[in-house]
Amino acid sequence: MLRMHNLGKVYRTASVETTALRAFDIDVAEGEFVAVTGPSGSGKSTFLTVAGLLESFTSGDYVIDGINVRDLDDDARSVIRNEKVGFIFQAFNLIPDLCVFDNIDVPLRYRGMKAPERAARIENALERVGLSSRKRHFPSQLSGGQQQRVAIARALAGSPRLILADEPTGNLDTDMAHSVMGLLGDIHKEGATIIMVTHDASLAARAQRHVHIIDGQVVSPPDAPGVPPRTPGALSGMPA
Repeated sequence: MLRMHNLGKVYRTASVETTALRAFDIDVAEGEFVAVTGPSGSGKSTFLTVAGLLESFTSGDYVIDGINVRDLDDDARSVIRNEKVGFIFQAFNLIPDLCVFDNIDVPLRYRGMKAPERAARIENALERVGLSSRKRHFPSQLSGGQQQRVAIARALAGSPRLILADEPTGNLDTDMAHSVMGLLGDIHKEGATIIMVTHDASLAARAQRHVHIIDGQVVSPPDAPGVPPRTPGALSGMPA
């Protein structure tokens, strides 16, 4: 599904050069749930933005769903990002002036979908996250956990091959965090490939595989010390 080989990412200004990723290697198979951990400034967020084609990279190769994106222009990358990748952010990134239905509709409109198909996808996504009755509510009328469920529905509506989650429980209390993780677990069981950045070791332990990043490199084996191997579907049974 996703392979990065010897990938590098360098940020340059007139006077400063900062290496965010160096000789970065990772393989994520179709249908895996991978947790990514590491200290602040280690390169986790850069990895996620490069993986989601939100940023370019400086060197190396990145293949997503069989496509090497190294030499693609911005338009071609945008097409791949819009069709194959779904994003779930810590801050939810909902548009406050739009209701739940319209928030989910925005990325589908960019794909040029007809209104009936968009409506069917939105209704299905909201049903999956348990928010069908809230589709005309605005973000300010929802709890943090409900807003994160809307963000998940927005990602699901596009039927992405890959879901990238950046600290998806970071702004939630413990109960809401378990609820969101239970939902991600259900999505994983249905076949989605998920990469989740988290600072929470207990959440990382629930993933199928754990990758640790320090100083822009993967430094731990596929299952980090203290994190037992997981099998597909291992997230089932989590509190919902």
